[in-house]
Amino acid sequence: MAESDKVFAGSIPGLYDTLMVPLIFQVYADHMARLVAAFAPGAVLETAAGSGAVTRALAPRLDGEARYVASDLNQPMLDYAASRQGPDSRIEWRQADALALPFGDASFDVVCCQFGAMFFPDRVAGYAEARRVLRPGGRFALSVWDRIEENAFADDVTNAVGALFPHDPPRFLARTPHGYHDVGLIRDDLNRAGFAQVKIETRAEVSRAPSAREAAIAYCQGTPLRNEIEARDASLLQLATDRAAQAIARRHGEGPVAGKLQAHVIVAA
Repeated sequence: MAESDKVFAGSIPGLYDTLMVPLIFQVYADHMARLVAAFAPGAVLETAAGSGAVTRALAPRLDGEARYVASDLNQPMLDYAASRQGPDSRIEWRQADALALPFGDASFDVVCCQFGAMFFPDRVAGYAEARRVLRPGGRFALSVWDRIEENAFADDVTNAVGALFPHDPPRFLARTPHGYHDVGLIRDDLNRAGFAQVKIETRAEVSRAPSAREAAIAYCQGTPLRNEIEARDASLLQLATDRAAQAIARRHGEGPVAGKLQAHVIVAA
């Protein structure tokens, strides 16, 4: 994974939350919140909390006495998430590396991680840390994107932006968010980390945007794909966004657009 894949700073957190979250993350955040809440946990740790989509969906579903720690390695994203959350004494915001969690053994009933494991430099180590901080009988709930070809807008954007830089196409979306989709590998990594029971559901949803342009702005300017485009030629960011919008419109029509989303939702015990 390139270093630029991990940089969520500047205007990215705000665009990510206002555009990317409703485009692709909210539907899965709602599902993750229902999944975790059904376990009736007394203590929850969220890793890679990002801009707080899961936190906002899950906190209202937890018991009034529950402890909820929302953590992320990226402080700007965590700061943004905290600014969006209403007052809630149950929630602790904590900058933390999922591969070296600053919590004692057996501290939580559930660890959840929505679309963060793809960014772990050592996934087995990250999973082992989740297992270490879980109490006996605890669950680790996580989600990862399926391959990019099963995610329409991400595929459209990657192909369109790649054509603008044919000798060095930006591959952030295919390389990182959609680069960890092999269910056999995911299951094996969790087993190696010590999880004996692993259930994987491949879940298809629909991504919707008011326009092809809004979807293109979300991907090209609200994710680290922006870092890759600007590293090649910052003056072409708008043109890259235009090309992405045109590609989405050609495939999905003018006006409001809808495209397939697909992800793996995993519960390990």
